[in-house]
Amino acid sequence: MGQAPRTETELTKNQILRRIRYVFDFNDSMMITLFRQGGAEVTRDQISAWLKREEQDGFRECSDTELATFLNGLIVHRRGKRDGPRPQPERVLTNNMILVKLRIALNLRAEGMLEILQLADRTLSKHELSALFRKPGHKHFRVCQDQILRNFLRGMTLKFRPGSSDEASEA
Repeated sequence: MGQAPRTETELTKNQILRRIRYVFDFNDSMMITLFRQGGAEVTRDQISAWLKREEQDGFRECSDTELATFLNGLIVHRRGKRDGPRPQPERVLTNNMILVKLRIALNLRAEGMLEILQLADRTLSKHELSALFRKPGHKHFRVCQDQILRNFLRGMTLKFRPGSSDEASEA
């Protein structure tokens, strides 16, 4: 079965990878290190292909597992290695999972997350935010829409790279 065509506004794994790289100003070597800390060996060519735009020659789509590996590496980089076995990257990565991984990597509580969203002019209540972190199937679980994740990434840019233009994070 083929994948449903992407809408113009749908956030891709490649865009998320590009935005996080921009927010923290990671160079290729650091990106390779983060993937290694997440449990995967990648090359500079792979990084380059994931960071290209879809219309550019050499573009390669970043899979859910590859982005999960990168985010796991970001957690290790920012929080330190945990005892025990390394977490296995998810095969299917939802926006809710991405938000959880970013919250862990940035060591944020609800107030910090709401502050970052507010920087991007997105207001959520604590209850709305907590619903994004519930387990699917919980009666208060809420799916994290692309717009919320996009706003969170934009807020991260404004918090961690003050004075930068948001358009530059799209590059």
